[in-house]
Amino acid sequence: MSRGKPVQDGVRVKLPEGVSWAELAALSAEEIKQRNLWPAGFLPLPHPHHEAGGMVFPKVLIEETKRQSARDLTRVDLDFDLPEHFLPEFPAPIYLTTRLDLGDVSQGKLVTLDNFDEIFRDILNPKQLEGLRLLVTPFPQQQFNASADRRSLKAHSGVACFDCHANGHTTAATHTVGDIRPNEHRHRIDTPSLRGVNIQRLFGSQRAMKTIEDFTEFEQRGAYFDGIPADATRKGSNILERGSQVHFMAEFQALLDFPPAPKLNLFGKLDPAKSGESEMRGQELFFGKGQCATCHTPPYYTDNLMHNLKVERFFKEVTINGRRASADGPIKTFPLRGIKDSPPYLHDDRLLTLDDTVEFFNLVLELKLNAQEKKDLVVFMRAL
Repeated sequence: MSRGKPVQDGVRVKLPEGVSWAELAALSAEEIKQRNLWPAGFLPLPHPHHEAGGMVFPKVLIEETKRQSARDLTRVDLDFDLPEHFLPEFPAPIYLTTRLDLGDVSQGKLVTLDNFDEIFRDILNPKQLEGLRLLVTPFPQQQFNASADRRSLKAHSGVACFDCHANGHTTAATHTVGDIRPNEHRHRIDTPSLRGVNIQRLFGSQRAMKTIEDFTEFEQRGAYFDGIPADATRKGSNILERGSQVHFMAEFQALLDFPPAPKLNLFGKLDPAKSGESEMRGQELFFGKGQCATCHTPPYYTDNLMHNLKVERFFKEVTINGRRASADGPIKTFPLRGIKDSPPYLHDDRLLTLDDTVEFFNLVLELKLNAQEKKDLVVFMRAL
């Protein structure tokens, strides 16, 4: 990854016994469904405690936050979710659209309320700095608050935006969608990176919000308390002022840039003089047989739309750890710029590596890619 953490490779999803990936790809969706051959790792991933839901943070973030501020993000009912080697590097580098000359401005530190001013006071203007302050300020939340109804051992000041979106990126912290569907149909949601939000046009777990300001306000008014106004009132809601506070937070987020991609030209395509044969073959597949560019268009590799993959045509409904594996519905086309830095993949983290992702889409899109083509696609995406 950008700061040197090894990128996990290889297919980690287990195949049903007695079938190969090539044999599976040769079958129709109906045959796979009737024979129960859809890999279990490709089913919707449940929250690690689906009945309870709520924010779950990785151990590395919990430990560093506790070291800096003594604020403990440990839950009493969960240890951790995914192993650390499958997570993005921590703390993540921060690149700013306004100061590309500085490279990573994080100084290798996790940015918190304790150090944001010393790191950024000579880089940001006062409005942007205030927006960052609000992003690292903890506010009461459904599981972390000062009431008796909480998941923390002790009364808690709450959760900051940059707890999930650490350094404006992601730690693969997870949650469940705060909506009114029956609990077994609530989706586990990945924490997406905030890099490149300035070029995105859809926000929120249901992708119903059209600006980052809308999303920021919704998080405080609804998502922090699972959409239950009575809980927000009782536990300590913090309604942000739209014209100043929300605007300042959005302005800082709009500065967060993708990591450098030295092999790409101005149009987001590979420079042949800087790229290897496998990367060039992968690019040709991406824009051709793989059909990836139908949704992931350069230079940022998103079309800012939603698409329904209809994965449910491959499997029979089944309940796993309290989560009913059924239709996902339309999902957002996330940008693929810097994608190697943002594992795991898909909207609910079910795909641990890019190799898993290629196998998944080879089946879902019925591409019939061979082994070399799959490898070339992965190599190309790592260059983005």
